[in-house]
Amino acid sequence: MAMHLTADEEALLDSDNPAVRKAMELLVRLGDIYGADEMVEIASAQASGISYKSIGDPGMEFLEGFAEEGAEVRVQTFANPAGMDIDRWEEMGVSPEFAKKQRRILQALREMGVTLSFTCTPYLAGNLPRRNQHIAWAESSAVSFANSVIGARTNREGGPSALAAAITGRTPKYALHLPENRTATHRIHVDPSLDTQADFAALGSWTGSIVEDEVPYFTGVEDATTDDLKALGAAMAATGAVALYFVEDITTDETPPIDAETLAFESGDLESEYADLTDTEDTDLVVFGCPHSSVEEIERIADRLEGESIQGDMWVCTSRSNKTWSDRQGYTDTIEAAGGTVLSDTCNVVAPIEEMGYESTATDSAKAATYLPGFGNQRVKFDDKLSLLEEVTE
Repeated sequence: MAMHLTADEEALLDSDNPAVRKAMELLVRLGDIYGADEMVEIASAQASGISYKSIGDPGMEFLEGFAEEGAEVRVQTFANPAGMDIDRWEEMGVSPEFAKKQRRILQALREMGVTLSFTCTPYLAGNLPRRNQHIAWAESSAVSFANSVIGARTNREGGPSALAAAITGRTPKYALHLPENRTATHRIHVDPSLDTQADFAALGSWTGSIVEDEVPYFTGVEDATTDDLKALGAAMAATGAVALYFVEDITTDETPPIDAETLAFESGDLESEYADLTDTEDTDLVVFGCPHSSVEEIERIADRLEGESIQGDMWVCTSRSNKTWSDRQGYTDTIEAAGGTVLSDTCNVVAPIEEMGYESTATDSAKAATYLPGFGNQRVKFDDKLSLLEEVTE
């Protein structure tokens, strides 16, 4: 059955603007594939496929073509991280050729009206949807946070479909846009105390690999910060494409599911997950900020590094807006006086770190520990933030 389109949507499909027409055609095909009955208007979008490392020349030319055809976003649209710090790329060690093409992508996005946020945490940088509001976001950890912590409604869009949704202001209504698909499929009781953000990441990594793209409901978690939930969702999205989860008394008031499969996360699972995410002890680069660091995370790093000297290279990756606050509070100066670098716009997953000579990375991010071996052929050490900071200041 063909999807029902409103008169306004039919007009978009017949638009004189070729970019609008192509965007609408893409969304109609997507809706037909997933059996959507109709479109839903969205409040905001998040465009992924922004790093030149990820999309290469074909992606760059696709974005430039859309911009040349007159594409313009209709809703607030934030850009996912780029392949470099837009201002400090030379200092990072990025090649001039890579930087030139990354700037071409930036220019195409600017012409389309995309906010050049270059962050995977748009909810910390000014793009904060309301509960039950339909959006079209693309980056896996942002999708998880929006659905689970904020309570907005979005599927994990691909780069082209997120951009198409931004241009038309709507997306097909299927999957997590429908309330009947937002119920838990697994109940997971967490036995050990989760003492660090990396513990939450390890729980997420374990869970994602088991439940895959379904919906877990956690019990036994005594407390969690926003950063803990960010790390939990990011890890599940990386290992199992999980886009929605619940944590009892923290993210939801719903009662635990009765008929869902019940699993237990035990102390041995926590220990084994740390081991499974680690394949080296010797590292060239220590990175925090995947997803991008909050101001509170940066403050904790700065407090630990006060008066210290770092051995080797260390990055703290964050959004440009959060770096502004870090600069003003003096956190950036403290970290960089110790020998670290606070970077905006990028992270070690989407930056061309192989070209910079890095072969192994230490991180407290289970998402980065999962993606890096596949994307960058990196060796990875996974540990909690405090342990890694103690290691680099020995």
